[in-house]
Formats: sequence, C-alpha cells, structure tokens
Amino acid sequence: MPDEPHPLVELPGSERAPLAEAVPAGELDTSERAELTLVLRRRAEIPAEIVAGPTVLTSDELAERYGADPADVDLVRQTLTGLGLEITAVHPATRRVKVAGPIGDLARAFGARLQQVSSPAPKGHGTVTHRYREGPLYVPAPLDGVVTAVLGLDTRPQARPHYRTAPAAPAAAAAQGTSYPPNQVADIYQFPAGTTGAGQTVAVIELGGGFTTSDLDAYFGGLGIPVPSITAASVDGASNNPADTSGASVEVALDIDVIGAAAPGAAQIVYFAPNTDNGFVDAIAEAAQATPAPIAISISWGQSEDAWTSQGRSAMDSAMADAAAMGITVCAAAGDNGSSDGVSDGRPHVDFPASSPNALGCGGTKLLANPSTGVISSEVVWNETASGEGAGGGGVSDVYAVPSWQANAGVPPRASSSAVASPAASEGAAAGHRRHHPPGGGGGSGGGSGSGGGGAAGRGVPDVAGNADPTTGYQIYSGGQAQVVGGTSAVAPLWSALISRLAQATGQRFGLIQPALYAGVTPGTDVAGFRDITSGNNGAYAAGPGWDACTGLGSPDGTALLTRLQG
Repeated sequence: MPDEPHPLVELPGSERAPLAEAVPAGELDTSERAELTLVLRRRAEIPAEIVAGPTVLTSDELAERYGADPADVDLVRQTLTGLGLEITAVHPATRRVKVAGPIGDLARAFGARLQQVSSPAPKGHGTVTHRYREGPLYVPAPLDGVVTAVLGLDTRPQARPHYRTAPAAPAAAAAQGTSYPPNQVADIYQFPAGTTGAGQTVAVIELGGGFTTSDLDAYFGGLGIPVPSITAASVDGASNNPADTSGASVEVALDIDVIGAAAPGAAQIVYFAPNTDNGFVDAIAEAAQATPAPIAISISWGQSEDAWTSQGRSAMDSAMADAAAMGITVCAAAGDNGSSDGVSDGRPHVDFPASSPNALGCGGTKLLANPSTGVISSEVVWNETASGEGAGGGGVSDVYAVPSWQANAGVPPRASSSAVASPAASEGAAAGHRRHHPPGGGGGSGGGSGSGGGGAAGRGVPDVAGNADPTTGYQIYSGGQAQVVGGTSAVAPLWSALISRLAQATGQRFGLIQPALYAGVTPGTDVAGFRDITSGNNGAYAAGPGWDACTGLGSPDGTALLTRLQG
C-alpha cells in the first residue's frame, strides 16, 4: 500500500501560463502510464572558471563534484516509491531522476490538474493533441529544495524549428538571391584549409522528423563527398521518423547536410527526442554524456524565453553548463522572426536556448558571394520580413544577466518597442522597460519576458552569425528532392562544423568558447576572426560596427579565427 501522502510545497519556477490556442480534446486517460524527468539540486555549484575552461571534466568528475548527492537521490526514491510511483532511471552526473506511473498518480504526487487539449503544431502544420496544465506544480514536503524541476506532465510542443524554405524562383530572382551547397559556404567563410573535422563528433538535437539513407546517398553523392558517419539515437521513446508530416524532416536534413558538407570528416549522432520540455532537456543531457564526448551540440530548435517555465529554462541551462564543463560547445539558432521572436505583443523577445549564457547564439545574415571565386560582394543582416520570409533573431535577454565575458561588448538595455533603433540610440529609451531575473531564471514564475521595472542590461543575443536568408540559402536534399533552405537553423550546424574543424586543427576542446571570442572586445570595433556586419536591422535593433543585437560579433573568417585561437 502507498504511504500517506506528504503535504505539498509549491515548486518555484514551475508555473505554466495559459495557452490561448488550446481547446479541449476529449477525456484524458489518467490510467495511462507516463514517465517524467525530475532534476535535482547540485551537490555544489560549478565554478564559473570550470564552465569557461580550459579545465575539461569527465562525466565521472562531473558526477562526483557537481552532480546529484546520493543522499538526495535516496530521499527522492524513498519518497516517490512510497507514493506508489516507480523510479526507472537515475543519472547522477546530470542530476536527472526518471519517475513513472499512471498519469493520475503522477498528477496527484505533484499537485497538477491535467487535461487533454489540442493546439497548433509548430510552424502551422496542423494541430497536436497533448496533456496540458496551468499554474504551479508542487512537490512532497521532504523534497522541497531537493527537486528543482518536474518536467513532462504538460506535453505541449516546447519548441519550433528555425528553418525557412526559399521563395519561388521569380521572387528569389527579384531579391537578387542565389544559393550555395554548404561546403561552398564553408569555403567562402574561409574554414581552415586542410581540416575536415576528422576525429570529432557533432551531436545534433532533433524534436521530430527523420532522415533516410537514400537521401544521404543522393545528396553527398551529388557533392562528390563520401557519406559521413551519421547515427540516429533515441531519447524518451522518440526515433528517426522520416515519415513525419510536420515538416521537421526538412530541419533534420538541413542540419545533417550542413554539417556533413562543411565538415565531412566529423561523425554525427542525431538525437531524436519528443518536442516537450523534458524531451529537450533529456536530449541535451544524453548527448553531453555520450562516449566519446561530442565537440559540439547543434540545436536548431527554440522558442521565445517567455514560452518556457523558469524551471524548464533552468534545467536546460544547467544541462548546457554541464556540457561546457566537459569541453562541449553548444551552438543554438537565434530565431527566424526578427526582434519579436514571433511574439505578437509589440515588444522585443529573444529565443531560448540561444539566450542562455552557456549557448553560442547563432544569428543570421544575407550573403551574396561569387560562387566560383568565393569573393563576398555583400553581407547584411537577414531581414526579409516585408516579403514574409523571416528575419534573424536577436536582442537582449529578459532572463539572464550580462555574462562577464560580454560585459565590454556594448550590449544595450532591452529595446522598449518593435520600432527600429540602433543599439546606442535605444539605451535611454529602453532603460526602464525590462525585468531582470538572476541567471537561470530561478525563483521566478513561467513568464520571463514582458514589461517590468528597470535593471541592468541582459545577456545580448546572438554571439555570432552566418548566412541564413532563404533567398541566399543552402542546397539540401530531403524527402527525395533537392531544396533550398535557410534560417538560423542553418547557422547553428554551420558553426558546429567550424568548431569541429578548429578542434581538429588545434587539438583543443573549446567548451564555452565565448570568453575567447569576446576577449579584448570593445564597443564599435571589429573583432579578429570575424567579418563585421554593419548594415541592416532585425526590427528593434540595427547593425553597426562591433557587436550588435542582429549579428553579434559577425560572420566567421575561419582561418583568421584559427590564428586567433592558436595565439
């Protein structure tokens, strides 16, 4: 018989905001079995100097120093099994405990009121039926302060893929666009000669879709490149599903094709996970714990900061901090909807996980270059909003403070409206229009972005940039046909490929690479290793000399960046 239930204590940061588009979709079967992810507190916080390197921890060292305390794990096991639930897995290094049982029992254990609803699927591909909750969660009193996140009760789609397909040919011609195979983009950006990413592994996170061997053979055969080592890995029951009709397979192909063409010597492991908060966190954690450890994790999925619970952001941010401590660089797309990030409240928003200080935020440009010579004739901020073809995301976080390595880059306070303004000009106008939470978003409720009081400027997004405009997009192959696709979804794998080639050239693991990239940066000045993008805007922010909230430090000059990192 289960024990008598303990009093419940509210779990900070667990509040879910209502989902306006959700409509009832029948009765929820509370007898159905489900599995949740619990995240426990660290036995000690990871020092900033460990996250920033150059020390690289092993998984065992991470578990022993900064993982879950065995006493905490025992307490969670005893408390939850006493309520009739089952502990199905324990991951001490990543502090995750998997707990399973009938949905009704899980809901009672954590004080949730669940219902079944349908809501729009990501990128407008129909609707999806899922479990749904509003308000906060609770934990049994003995676990207060021990459990920092309970993920997976609400299974709404947590993120959207940041890709954009190219417009019809006449529109592309009118926009003076062209397209490139990814290996050509790598050459244009001067990826280090004599490198292919050999000996490195890149992990790719996917929350839907799939790939086929026939597509890979056709694509890489057409480029004259041997098919790279590409392996599918299953997370939380998801799998490689090329029959997925959501459009996610285009994202999968974009990621694989960009990495495989730009770094053909690197192995790829593609982690397929459910598009839920726990699926996303579990995928990053499992990728980071793989053997051999990947050199980079490529993430082309995200959502506005305020679409997350604080506990969900904190859990993912911690997973990326773990990755950085093990020498893994997490590259995350900054979004395809300009400074609004697709939110219709008239205020700027940034995309998460790109806004995490533990992720390398990757923004977008429009690149025009001579395909035969590789000479760049023009590179500006990607912004085709007027024609409905998207714009690169970027801005100032409402959740994360300015990291120490970005303190001298000239990040402005958050802009107060969607009106176009240069970062410098927006400082005074925006100073009183943002709300600040401590790093990790701990202690707050679900919505990080929005209006609020004053405070110091937040973490600036993006850090780096690359070709993303679909009118100058990447030639890929998906579903048996050639396609041209852009979006910042292409920039995260492009930078992951570059990281693998830089690692091959230097014999180093970079982990959190931002301290090296931002070293010596001052406002309004070019940065060695980057092509400074000074023209264009993404809505609320305009590009200018030096770091800006459209393209970060700029697009890469891989050879110059290698020289800088070696120096």
